[in-house]
Amino acid sequence: MNFIRPKLQNPNKILQGIGIPHSALLSVIFGMMIISFPLGAYVMFHSELGDDINFEFPLSEFELFAAGIGFSVPVDVEIGDAFIVLWSLYIIFFTIAMFGPKDGFLKTLSLLLSHGKLKMKTNYMVAATKWFSILILVSAIINFIQEGFGVSTVPPTVSNDLIQFFHVSLAPITEEIGFRVILIGIPLYVLYSHRTSVKHFFKGLWSPSENLRIYESKRAIILIIIVAIFFGLSHIISGDPWSNGKFAQATASGIILGWVYFRYGLISAVLVHWATNYFVFSYVNFISQASLISVEAAFSHSLINTMEIIFLISGVLSIGILSLNYFYSKRRPSLEV
Repeated sequence: MNFIRPKLQNPNKILQGIGIPHSALLSVIFGMMIISFPLGAYVMFHSELGDDINFEFPLSEFELFAAGIGFSVPVDVEIGDAFIVLWSLYIIFFTIAMFGPKDGFLKTLSLLLSHGKLKMKTNYMVAATKWFSILILVSAIINFIQEGFGVSTVPPTVSNDLIQFFHVSLAPITEEIGFRVILIGIPLYVLYSHRTSVKHFFKGLWSPSENLRIYESKRAIILIIIVAIFFGLSHIISGDPWSNGKFAQATASGIILGWVYFRYGLISAVLVHWATNYFVFSYVNFISQASLISVEAAFSHSLINTMEIIFLISGVLSIGILSLNYFYSKRRPSLEV
């Protein structure tokens, strides 16, 4: 048996080698996410982003989604008050993700460095940062391919940058509930639930794979893809639509968000979506105000370009580790995918 032992250790050594730069990049992304909270608050309450409006601007309606259908709910609240509720909710989610559901963020990464094992289901934040970087990488590849065929991705016209910042901050909550929870979570509960209590219902929606008896994931994956296509279509046909080039990108994002929701739970899916929206826009809008340039020009700022490079490299390493984990799990069941 001794001559077999070195071969079994090789997978861990490879994962440990990749894990060093990968853990460093995830930690950098994690740190930048923390900084985004004060940046976003500054943009909303102390900047001139809104030009002739500020945080006291009254909102008369919220745009929400239920089962992928957009509708408006009348409200009477100032944009700053609504923003601080969202901001506080994300801090709560972020804190929960740092320490749960089983191990802390740093402890989970340390297992990769010391033992060559990455157990993303033990920590929400590791799953969120990893899949966020994969989503950015996949979106960049799709955008690159589409531009090669002359297909551009043009965002909808923005009437006011401060209002846009609020809406991109709201979207992770409304869209994850409207698309993932209602269109994926509830059907999975109907298909796989073995109990009918209210508590079990909400636990099943919170983390489907953890709380439902899903013995094989084929039907879940098909459901995720169907909902993702619906998610992609909604970006080009409803509300203020994007150009048609957004369909493939949004569909791919929908598949990733759906898988994250199914595999790791609602909190990780919300944080991945939060990262693509609030996290990125807090930096872009802050740079816009600090450098006295337009928001569009801020997307080309050197800091944003550096952040994008970090995300892309992290995405490549994340896919590499996932692939190695999957490959070696077929040979050695103790490795977890």
